[in-house]
Amino acid sequence: MPRELSIDDFDYTLSDERIARFPLEERDSSKLLLYRDGQIGQSTFAQLGALLPAGAHLVFNDTRVVHARLRFRTESGRAIEIFCLEPLLPGEHQLNLSHRGGQVEWLCLVGNNRAWKSGVLELHVDSPQGPIALRAERLERRGDSFVVRFDWSSSDSAFGEVLASAGVIPLPPYLDRESTEADRERYQTVYARHEGSVAAPTAGLHFTDRVFADLAARGVQRSYVTLHVGAGTFKPVKSDTLDGHDMHTESIFVSRQTLLALQATLQQGAPVIAVGTTSLRTLESLYWHGAALLAGQTFDGRLSVSQWQPYETPGPLPTAAESIAATLGALEAKSLDALEGHTQILLAPGYAFRMADGLITNFHQPKSTLILLVAALIGDDWRRVYDHALENGFRFLSYGDSSLLLRPKNPLPGQ
Repeated sequence: MPRELSIDDFDYTLSDERIARFPLEERDSSKLLLYRDGQIGQSTFAQLGALLPAGAHLVFNDTRVVHARLRFRTESGRAIEIFCLEPLLPGEHQLNLSHRGGQVEWLCLVGNNRAWKSGVLELHVDSPQGPIALRAERLERRGDSFVVRFDWSSSDSAFGEVLASAGVIPLPPYLDRESTEADRERYQTVYARHEGSVAAPTAGLHFTDRVFADLAARGVQRSYVTLHVGAGTFKPVKSDTLDGHDMHTESIFVSRQTLLALQATLQQGAPVIAVGTTSLRTLESLYWHGAALLAGQTFDGRLSVSQWQPYETPGPLPTAAESIAATLGALEAKSLDALEGHTQILLAPGYAFRMADGLITNFHQPKSTLILLVAALIGDDWRRVYDHALENGFRFLSYGDSSLLLRPKNPLPGQ
C-alpha cells in the first residue's frame, strides 16, 4: 500500500541548466533513452519504431491545449491574469468550449487577485470573427482558486474560439519564460484534436509524420484516448507521505472503437504501450472501471475512478480483457458509443499494472507524482534511468528528451 511512501525517497538533483526551455528545431531529433530487461541504452526518437516490441499497440492522448491564460487590466490599470483550470458550467469541456453566446463558468487561478477589488473586467479582442469584448466576473473563492463567469459580445463565436484569440498558451511554470508565437504550434502534438487541456501531454511532442510513417510500415497499431490535462499535473507532493496528498482529477473520453481495438490486442497477448503518463493513467483507469462493473457496480453511463481504488479493491480480480469486455457490454446496454468520466487514479510503487506493458515519456520533476508513476512501472531502476539521463546530456521536462520504458518481464512484487 503506497499510502506510507515517503516522497523524499523520490528526489534527485535537477540543475537549472538541464531543463529544456525551448524545443529542438526538429521534434523527432530528441534523444530517446531505452530501458528494457534492466538494461539502459539510447538512440534518437526517429528510431522509435525499431525499438518497440513486436506487435506493439501505441495509445495516444489526443487532447489539445487551450489558450488558458487571459490577461486583463482593472480600471486603474493593474494587471490581472486569469488562468482557466477546468470548466464548471457547462461542465464538460466539449460543451463549454463550443458554447456560443450566453455565459460559461470556469475554476481559475487569479494572478494579482488583491488588485481586483470588485466588478467586471473587460478585454477587447481582435478575432477572425471580428472584434469581441470578453468580460470576466469573479463569483466565489474555492481554496486557492476562484469561480469566474465569462461572457462575450459575439453570439457567432464559441468560447473556445474566444480563448484562442484572447488567451495565450499556458507554458509550465518551470520553463520560467513567456510563451512565444512558436509555442502555439510546438506546445501541441501533431495529432491534437479535442480542446480542453491546460498542459500538453508532452510525451507526444516528439512524434512527426515521418515517425508515424515508419510506425505504419512496421505494422504498429495506434489508438487514441482523450484525457484533458489539468494544472494539477504540476502540483507538488507537499505532504511527507502519499497518504496526505490529494491527487488531482482529470476528465476522460474513450471511444468504443478504441475499446474494441484494445480488447483485440489484449486477447492476442500483444504489448500495449502508453504514449505519456496521461495515456497510462487513462488505460489503468479503464481497467478499474471494468473491474468495478464486474464486481456489481451499477453503470450510470460514466467512469469514475478514485485515488486509492486500485489498492482497496479486494480480489480475485479480472483480466484486462475481461474488464474491457465488461465496459463494452455496459456501453452497448445503454446504446453509448463512448465512455466519459473522471479519474483521480494515483499510480505509485506497489501498484500492479493491468493494461500497459510500457511507457513513452519525458523526464519529470523530482518528488512528483509522475516520478512515482515511473517508479511503479520499473521499480528502483528509475534511479539508474535518471542517473544515466543526467550523466549523458539528456534534456529534461516538457520540451526535453524522451524515454521508452518497458515493464520488466519478471514482474515486480505484487504484479
